[in-house]
Amino acid sequence: MKKTLLILTTLIGSMTFAQDCSDLFISEYVEGWSNNKALEIYNPTNAVIDLSAYMVIRYSNGSTTATSANAIQLSGTVAPRDVFVATLDKQDPNGTGFEAPIWDSLQVRTDGYFCPVYNTNNAFYWNGDDAIVLAKGTPNDIPNSIAIDIFGKIGEDPGTAWTSETPFNGPGVEITKDKSMIRKSTILVGQTNPVITVFDPLADWDSIPATYTIITPTDTTLYGNWGSLGTHDCDCNTLGSEELIKANVSIFPNPSNSDFYVKGIADYASIVVLNSLGQTVKTIFGNVNNVIKVSMGEQKGVYFVKLTDSNDNISTKRVIIR
Repeated sequence: MKKTLLILTTLIGSMTFAQDCSDLFISEYVEGWSNNKALEIYNPTNAVIDLSAYMVIRYSNGSTTATSANAIQLSGTVAPRDVFVATLDKQDPNGTGFEAPIWDSLQVRTDGYFCPVYNTNNAFYWNGDDAIVLAKGTPNDIPNSIAIDIFGKIGEDPGTAWTSETPFNGPGVEITKDKSMIRKSTILVGQTNPVITVFDPLADWDSIPATYTIITPTDTTLYGNWGSLGTHDCDCNTLGSEELIKANVSIFPNPSNSDFYVKGIADYASIVVLNSLGQTVKTIFGNVNNVIKVSMGEQKGVYFVKLTDSNDNISTKRVIIR
């Protein structure tokens, strides 16, 4: 056991204890059908961050080691309080099998493509049982890199996916396979401990299917469920800004099966519920109470609650209906 801990610690440098909202972290993980793989990386700071100092490392099937072929240097920049969507580079519309293109609905949300050739670099070819690390460093010097965020548990092979019941790598509903994992808004810093005892996939993340099907007599098409990619609802957005007074607005339960409540809205002139395409599905004006109930019926998916006060200041919260 001591040997294993030593290996894991030296793999990604010494453990760091970053301050809240001080560095990048993974805000959404996509493990979709075929080659639809993506990471949304969130910048909680007030400064533009250059991604060339960061890399993504894949620890496959319980491996405790990674080589330069399992890690890819990132590129691009992330604006303050914004996200960067990094996607597996499969864009050939004529590709088939292992070269099948990612879907158009994912391409339109992509900021950067990575790892086009598996035999050259496989960092973005994860399945629901692989640990993924966002780190500072270079692929040629992984032992001296510094973990910024870790998805999953390095050194553990949960089978096909981490699951919903203790010990999270056995019986239960598969949570990390064919899913989009969305970081809870209360998470303000990445997971940097490479030797955690368990990985509970629902402790810090909300899980939604990566695809959905509209079944009608003429349409049984499979669609990508990536409406939440491209924006992240995080409590870091209110810290140190004029929106600090709006931090008390809360949505519960979230995720919800249908109805949810919005609390702390007495000072808002209007509330609008938008779907993932930005279309208005509900509008409420002239609130005098501090809590409202919103009924969504069978409208499953990711929605955004947009609140506007009398001075036209806007606060937005995300809610998942599943």
